[in-house]
Amino acid sequence: MSERAAPFYCPYCGDEDLRPSEQGHGAWECAACNRAFQLKFLGLLARGVQRNEGGGDGI
Repeated sequence: MSERAAPFYCPYCGDEDLRPSEQGHGAWECAACNRAFQLKFLGLLARGVQRNEGGGDGI
């Protein structure tokens, strides 16, 4: 696993011109909309991944 997860686009404007911020780990700056945001991994869900064993789509 990498040390830093990089976002592919800005969550506010959708632009891809992102740079790591000097504010700390997980902080990013968007050059297009001039906003800063932070990504943070919260943890794994207690229920984990559940498989659909019924076969086919569950629509």
